[in-house]
Amino acid sequence: MILHELISFELLRVIWWGLLGVLLIGFALTDGFDMGTGALLPFVAKTDTERRVVINTVGPVWEGNQVWFILGGGAIFAAWPPLYAVSFSGFYMAMFIVLCAFIVRPVAFKYRSKRPSPTWRSTWDWALFAGGAVPALIFGVAVGNVLRGVPFHLTPSLMPIYEGSFFGLLNPFALLTGVVSLSMLIMHGAAWLNLKTEGRIQSRARRYGFTAGVVAIIGYAVAGAWLLLITDGYSFVDAAVTDGPSNPLMSDVVKGGSWLAAYGARPWIMIAPIMGFVGMLMALRGLTSGGEATTMLWSKMGILGVISSVGLTMFPFILPSSTDPDSSLTVWDASSSHLTLFVMLVATVIFMPLILMYTSWVYSVLWGKVTEDDVTANGETLY
Repeated sequence: MILHELISFELLRVIWWGLLGVLLIGFALTDGFDMGTGALLPFVAKTDTERRVVINTVGPVWEGNQVWFILGGGAIFAAWPPLYAVSFSGFYMAMFIVLCAFIVRPVAFKYRSKRPSPTWRSTWDWALFAGGAVPALIFGVAVGNVLRGVPFHLTPSLMPIYEGSFFGLLNPFALLTGVVSLSMLIMHGAAWLNLKTEGRIQSRARRYGFTAGVVAIIGYAVAGAWLLLITDGYSFVDAAVTDGPSNPLMSDVVKGGSWLAAYGARPWIMIAPIMGFVGMLMALRGLTSGGEATTMLWSKMGILGVISSVGLTMFPFILPSSTDPDSSLTVWDASSSHLTLFVMLVATVIFMPLILMYTSWVYSVLWGKVTEDDVTANGETLY
């Protein structure tokens, strides 16, 4: 038996669907509080020293956190080539804006303290705000469009043709999911500042984080009702071929019904939205009661539940087509080859634990609060 045949093609596809979710959730749990902290910066910190405190809570870790985004993009490219081709071309302008924000953010971290001018520093503070708020909003808008279906079709030679526009992405449902994403990550950033700061910054972070959390919970509930009552789901006409060739045009897909029918077919997935609501509610409780580490953990659970609920609800669809349902990309027909997925899995098994161990070590070394005394006493070494 050839080595890669030890794991079936069907199972490898499911594993890589799960690993893609792990990478995206890992990005949201780590770089998510970076983005939320950036979005909160102009509001929770009123003086230059306070803003330096806020920046230095994420300054040592944001680069490592952003690696999850790169890993996620790489996984899409290698494991799901059609998904990469359609999403990165159809969402080109949105991705370009996200990349601009991600380019501005490191420049702001490095340049902000190079000059004492208040105007200079204020400009870079707002750049950090944009670098956090804009991606958080756009990622949510992208998820909303995926749930609605993306206007593309595949030619007989499997070349994707995108038929939409940038402004078409800004539909009401997608803007709602964008608000959920932004407010959820602001709450996450507030939980981080609640853990890493003290005094006035901590108090303001709790107040803004509570408001953002309320918006996230209400928005998440409204989005669920919208999916139930308004937005059509997708399903296979016949039983899907789970170990066949990666050719979406060989599947017969119909648009109609509700995405939430998945909870009737697989009741166990209800755990995801329950985790989302409970995690966010308990994070709000922590922000009001003064809990620190537990509040951060509850916030992480809420984000885990919200993102997982999207993937589990849509499974096995990963990018449905609103204009030609038969072109929809699914777990069963949009992956790389059996051998490619196996080789990637071996590399992941080797290197993922190393990444997790290194990340854990970094956070253990940097554990503790950042105070105003820290940034004033170490002016030349901190941001």
